[in-house]
Order: sequence, then C-alpha cells, then structure tokens
Amino acid sequence: MNKIGLIIGREYFSRVKKKTFVLLTLLGPLLIAGGISLTIWLSIEDAEEQKIVVVDQLSPLFSKLENDKRVTFDYSELTLEEAKASFHDSPYSGILFIPKNIETGSKTAQLYFKKQPSAVVIRNIETKVEGIIEELKLEKYQISREEFYDVKTNYAIQPIKFTESGKEEDIDQGKTVIGFVFGLLIYLFIFLYGVQVMRGVMEEKTSRIVEVIISSVKPFQLMMGKIIGVALVGLTQIVVWIVLTFTIVMAVQMFILPEILGIDTTQIQATEEVLQEMNQGNSAMPQEFDFSDPNSILKRTNWTMMLGLFLFYFLGGYLLYSALFAAVGAAVDNEADSQQFMFPVTAPLILAYVMSTVIIQNPEGPAAFWFSIIPFTSPIVMLVRVAIGVGDGGIPIWEVALSMSLLVVTFIFVVWLAGRIYRTGILMYGKKISYKELWKWIRY
Repeated sequence: MNKIGLIIGREYFSRVKKKTFVLLTLLGPLLIAGGISLTIWLSIEDAEEQKIVVVDQLSPLFSKLENDKRVTFDYSELTLEEAKASFHDSPYSGILFIPKNIETGSKTAQLYFKKQPSAVVIRNIETKVEGIIEELKLEKYQISREEFYDVKTNYAIQPIKFTESGKEEDIDQGKTVIGFVFGLLIYLFIFLYGVQVMRGVMEEKTSRIVEVIISSVKPFQLMMGKIIGVALVGLTQIVVWIVLTFTIVMAVQMFILPEILGIDTTQIQATEEVLQEMNQGNSAMPQEFDFSDPNSILKRTNWTMMLGLFLFYFLGGYLLYSALFAAVGAAVDNEADSQQFMFPVTAPLILAYVMSTVIIQNPEGPAAFWFSIIPFTSPIVMLVRVAIGVGDGGIPIWEVALSMSLLVVTFIFVVWLAGRIYRTGILMYGKKISYKELWKWIRY
C-alpha cells in the first residue's frame, strides 16, 4: 500500500507542477466565465444601429413605425424592386417590405438585410409591425383596445407532481439543464484524464522505464497508483475551476455588465421576449440565471446533493474508464495501434452524452431509467435525472442507490479485468495485439 502511495504522489506532483497545468487551471475559469458573460452581452447588445427603409403596399398605414435607439425607419414610396435595385449602394442596412394582404395573414412582412441583425433587433421590428396590424384589425372589427385586452388570454398549464405521501410539487425540468452541465463536465474530464492515463502508460512502456519500475512494485500497484494520481489531479483542477468560475461570473454580473450595457427598459423587455420564444417547446431550458433572484434555477437547485453526487459519479466514472484506458495503453506500443481498442471503450461514453441531450426532456422515462442504471452510462445520465430531486417528488432513492452500487461493483470488476491485461501487456513489445490475444491474457 505504501508503494501505491509513492506512485500516486509521483503522478500527482509531476503533473500539477507543470506550467501547462497551472496555466490551464487559471485560464480555464477565465475562458468559461468570459464565454458566459460574452453570451449574455451578445444576447442583448447589438452595437450596430439598424437603418431600415420601409416599402409599404398599404401606404401610408405603416408610416407610424416608431424609431428607437437601435432601429430607425425611413418611409419610402419606392416599389420593392426599386428598393432592391438601389439597396447595396444605399446607407440602409435593411428593407422592410409590407405586403398589401398582411392583415389577412396570408402573407407576412419580409425583412431584407445586408448583414443579419441580432434576434433582439428582429423581434423589436416584429413587435412594432404587430402593434400596427392589431390596430388595423381592431378598427376593422370595431373593437376597442380595452375590450381586446379583456379578451386576449395567455394560457399555460401548470404541471404538478402528486406524490404518494400527498405532497404536491411543481415540475421544474429547468433543473435538468444544471444536471446536464455536470454530466458534460464528467464526459469531458473522463476523456481528458483517461487519455492522459493511457498516454502515460504508453510512454513508460515504449521508453522501457516500466521495466525498472516493476522490479520494485507489482504491475497492479503501478496501474492503480497511476489511475488514482491522475484522478487527484483532475479533482484539484475541477475544484479550482468551480470556485474561480463562480466568483468571476458573479463579479462580472454584479459589477461589470450593468455598467457596460446600459440597456434601456424596451431593450431588456425585447430580450426577455426573445428568450421566452426561443424556450417555447423546450421547457427544460431555464429562463433565469440571475444569482440575486431567489426564484432562479440556481437558487432552487439542491447544490449540496448535486455536488456530492457529481464527485461520486466523477470518481466512479473516471476510475471505471481510466482502468480501461490503462489496459489499452499497456496492450499497444503507439497511439495509432490504440484506435482499434479505443472505440469500444469510448462508445458508451459518447452514447451517454447523446442520450442525455434527449433525457433532459423526460428525466423519468424508461430510457432515462436504464441509461442511469447501466454503469457505463450512469455517470453522465444519472446527474441529469437527480437534478430534479431525489426522494419524495423526485427520483426514487432506490434507483440512485442501485445506480451507485452497480457503478462500484462494475469498477472493481473492470479494474481486476484491466489488471490482468496490464500485467502481461506492459512488457509486450513489437507485436500487433488482437482481441483474441487480449482474451488469452485475461484467462492466463
């Protein structure tokens, strides 16, 4: 056991002391937080002012289009063909064409542009056109604006889960996105650090250093020390990334974005409308990520449970797959030969990621259940499911316990299996290995 500890320490400190590790650990959160902040900024900011020429076949009904900070309308008596002919030589960024039968709904307005504007700008123009069409219809049917608002109803069904204990809970599938993000992190880190284990084994094997090492330790001890050492490197990086990313995003949201943007109320409202429309038909997409909002998804999520299960499934999934990666590294002499063995190892991991993008829509369906129980896919899929809760009103506790138990048992079995391949393959040179040969090593 002391020898395994020495190998773990060697693997850990030799990696964390590298300049590339320090740079990636510090720059990673900056890139993640910067990406999140840039996405928020781009979703509501369109620095280029849009100057639109209006071609109205119902002239002059749409001369009422109002200008604002982002969009300026110039009313024109030109036909659409004339406007198109001079468009690219004009100072206008777009042509808004209003067909004569727009109010009947048989045709819609068309926006021609040189450079595609943001979704917020397009929605802003749509809202202005929609307001004028409403006025036309109200006047046509002799309905007052007050009567119209009395009749108009935005209706949505509220799904409520009724548990056996009589507890009622609102369905909050938006939480599954949090689980999907955690699952995605596990997917990326298993690939990243699993491949590091494989490459480390291959380097020691091809340089013949392993021949000296195994004169002092058993092959199984060497494999386990390498796997656990790299796992600790991954955990160190994850913890640092979570802390720094959370701190940077909060600082940007609280102190930097409000001063940079300075968006008026109309722009913010238009942005919210765009986000709501983009989220229609996909209830799993969260509409609020405001840290200060007590009703936001970030506040409704049970972070203690999520972080605890994340660490368990990260370690379980990593140990399971890294043992297989270590076996692959021991069986081959170079990365080109490793490709034939990599696909069977990585295929379940890729399948789990693909399925998790579907399971966020129905985290309690049969596909979600089976993929969260099977050990090779559960580290990613189960995190999507448990985000909605565990126990009364959420995923049954027995399902989570069964998934965790199967992952532990499968990890132990896979490590034993990989160890049998590792002890033979680590000293095998210059021979093309087949699956038949691997089976002989396992049985030997």
